[in-house]
Amino acid sequence: MEALQTTERTRVRRLPQRAAYDRDTIYAILDTAFVCHVGIVDSGHAVVIPTAYARVGDAVVLHGSTKNRILTAIIDGAEACLTVTHVDGFVMARSAFHHSINYRSVVLYGRGEAIVGEQAKDAALAAFMERIHPGRWNAVRPPTAQELKATAVVRIPIVEASAKLRTGGPIDDPEDLALDVWAGVIPLALTRGTPIRDAGA
Repeated sequence: MEALQTTERTRVRRLPQRAAYDRDTIYAILDTAFVCHVGIVDSGHAVVIPTAYARVGDAVVLHGSTKNRILTAIIDGAEACLTVTHVDGFVMARSAFHHSINYRSVVLYGRGEAIVGEQAKDAALAAFMERIHPGRWNAVRPPTAQELKATAVVRIPIVEASAKLRTGGPIDDPEDLALDVWAGVIPLALTRGTPIRDAGA
C-alpha cells in the first residue's frame, strides 16, 4: 500500500530504522487498538484526553458529547495530534541501561470535520460498536434522533502520520553477555475476559 508523505513532524529522528510510513502498517496498528490520546492547544494550553476511536476508511473517527471541548475545538478548526500505542512486552536486559519495551505506535496530525446528518452519524457510530464487539450494533436499540443530536462525531483524515515499532530481545553490551542475569522478553497482551452478565438482565 502507498506510503504517506513524510513531513518534518512525522519523520522519526530517534532510531529511524524503527519507523514506518506505509498505510498497511499504520492501519494495522490503528485497527488493533481501542483507545487513542487526542491533543489540541485550547486557549493557549495543551489538552490531551484518552478516548475511543475507530478507523473508517482513510480516516479516524471520534465521538462524544456535543459539549466536549476537544471535539468542539476540532470542529471549529483546531489541529489535533492523535496517538495510539500497543505495549507488546518488557525487554529485560542484563544491565539497567538497556532495558526497554517492545511496542507499536502511531502519531497522526490533522484537522477534522464534523460528520453531520442522522444517516452519516449512525454509520460512524456503528463502526465504533463493531470495533468493540462485531455484530453488536444489530442486536441493540439504535440511537434516537435526540441521542444523535446530543452526539458530536468528528472525522480526521489519515494524511500526515507515522508509525514506530520495536520488536525482539535486549541489545546488551558485549561485555555484559557473561553476567549471571536473566535476560529476555516478558510478553504482554490485551485479552478479552469471560463476559459478566448485567445484574438487571
